[in-house]
Amino acid sequence: MPYPHGKSPSQRFRFEQYLDILIENDFEYSLNSFYSEKTWEILHWEGHTFSKISRVLKAFIVRFYQVFKAIKYDYVFIHREVAPVGPPFLEWILAKLFRKKIIYDFDDAIWLPNYSEANTKFQKLKCYSKVNGIMKMAAKISVGNQYLAEYARQFNENVKINPTTIDTENYHNPKFYKHFEFQEKIVVGWTGTHTTAKYLDFLVPIIEKLTIEFDFEFCVISNEEPTFQMPNLKFIKWEKDTEIEDLMQFTIGVMPLTDDQWAKGKCGFKALQYMALGIPAIASPIGVNNEIIDHGKNGFLCSTEKQWHEALYYLLENPEETKKMHENARKKIIENYSVESNKRNFLNLFSDL
Repeated sequence: MPYPHGKSPSQRFRFEQYLDILIENDFEYSLNSFYSEKTWEILHWEGHTFSKISRVLKAFIVRFYQVFKAIKYDYVFIHREVAPVGPPFLEWILAKLFRKKIIYDFDDAIWLPNYSEANTKFQKLKCYSKVNGIMKMAAKISVGNQYLAEYARQFNENVKINPTTIDTENYHNPKFYKHFEFQEKIVVGWTGTHTTAKYLDFLVPIIEKLTIEFDFEFCVISNEEPTFQMPNLKFIKWEKDTEIEDLMQFTIGVMPLTDDQWAKGKCGFKALQYMALGIPAIASPIGVNNEIIDHGKNGFLCSTEKQWHEALYYLLENPEETKKMHENARKKIIENYSVESNKRNFLNLFSDL
């Protein structure tokens, strides 16, 4: 895996929350991240070029050692990539030299360039095309949605859809936060990293217009403050220890996207989080969002500015309808996108290889 344990949402919600289930089913495993916690901390800082380069070089040395240790294992589960730059040489060693059964997992259109401004200078080293090569070498591919599966099947027939899931019992569970159920003020909320905050540009004018008619908060939970300002804006810095409690302040969750290949590859994580906590979601009808949200039942799917305005207006004007959607939203996630509903599917990734 690329990142330290417990730090990346893609890792936490695709496989880390299944680790206890692996143990319960007589598996043994080791976790091997490319980045150390300190390297991960400075990775998206501006500057620090020498430190970044030296730390990545050190990480490569450690990674070579980890790859050679993998010879004693039955399976190698690779999330996204073995190394962040260069061709898939280490994957080739695992698949061709050591004959390891590779399960290759990803939840974004990672064959497309996508990077932060802080690391623009390193992108020529990224080698996005290696994704296709890794898929050819893998024994099985695990992807988060149908769009990713269709792309993957060009390179490997053994593709399984393993959706991003939520632990609705022990983590995303509203019963732990009863004190938020009857808050008076309506809160429209969005959560995400600074790299995805660009999707809010479309929504800001709509929120500003609604602020004239309704008394509500617009809450942004992120690792960096938003670049826009408005009177009803509330910013909460994302912290793992308080992420669920912070999300529980939302009355309505929003997930605007642009209609492009990268967005189609996304696995609806924001909508999953909102709905698991009983928060109706309003989202762009792109990719897997169309499967997660049942329009008018547990949220709304909106394309145009008019549709977004109407959906938000409706829920702001009719708070009782929001409460009715609460149970439907959580039920949909429990039945279709929870760890419990998907655990057999996850374990089957390690069978028939």
